[in-house]
Amino acid sequence: MTSAVFFFVGTALILHVRHSLMRELRQVRRIAGAAQRALLRPLPARVDGLDVAAVQVSAERGAAVGGDLYEVVATEHGVRVVMGDVRGHGIGAFGTVAAVLGCFREAAHDEEDLGGVLRRLERALDRHLRQERPASAAEEFVTLLLVEIRPDGELFALNCGHPWPYRLSRGRVEQLAPDDPHPPLGLFPLPAVLPTVDLGYLAPEDALFLYTDGAQDARDARGRFFPLGSALTSVAGDGPLSSQGVVGRISAALLQHTRGEPPDDIALLVLTNSAGTPSGARGTARTTTTHPQTTTAP
Repeated sequence: MTSAVFFFVGTALILHVRHSLMRELRQVRRIAGAAQRALLRPLPARVDGLDVAAVQVSAERGAAVGGDLYEVVATEHGVRVVMGDVRGHGIGAFGTVAAVLGCFREAAHDEEDLGGVLRRLERALDRHLRQERPASAAEEFVTLLLVEIRPDGELFALNCGHPWPYRLSRGRVEQLAPDDPHPPLGLFPLPAVLPTVDLGYLAPEDALFLYTDGAQDARDARGRFFPLGSALTSVAGDGPLSSQGVVGRISAALLQHTRGEPPDDIALLVLTNSAGTPSGARGTARTTTTHPQTTTAP
């Protein structure tokens, strides 16, 4: 009888501790998810004649916090876009994401050219790493792609170690890779001269597809890479393009390919020229959401 009493008391104690730990874990996940949503704010459905959609998939099971970042801002210089990937993932990369995104949201409006925006981001990243992560500052970096879409649809970019974007037309997919990118931000100082790269035009009904390298590096159970180009070609060949449709189909294909467990954070961002001519700094209000924060939570 004594053994039975000890057994039941021990079992009850274990269940109580387990229940408390699970409650605390759910609370941590809720807080992390709220912080991520506040930082990666839901993008507006439309910015200056561009339909916008984005999705983020975290590599940490059950986590809503990743190391990928993106933003779309309408400015007097045109629509400016950033897509980036912080070294590592999860909560450890969260502070760096906050530093880079916070700087971009100001610099995108203040600087006349993308080179000025990139230099501001370099200074912000360097200051953050020296203050918050001095022991590992020399090992930290961010891959970064800046894109500017002018009112006439002309595309310009600066690339620091990030995958070049794809341009999708109906039935046609083209990766815009005109030049070798600069090294990732944080590894080496930026060069003295930063000429922007001409990516051509985003014609009416064309879509610009930006992504982090987690998308092209995702592997299935046999170790095969995700066929990103083929998947985009399939999407482009199925009628009129929509940002939400492209994001939805590619993210679903990625999760199926990795069985819901991608090895790295993945972010996808699509901008479709639905009006033909973006115009100025209208469309900055964030009134609608097309940004499902997808995770691999069980």
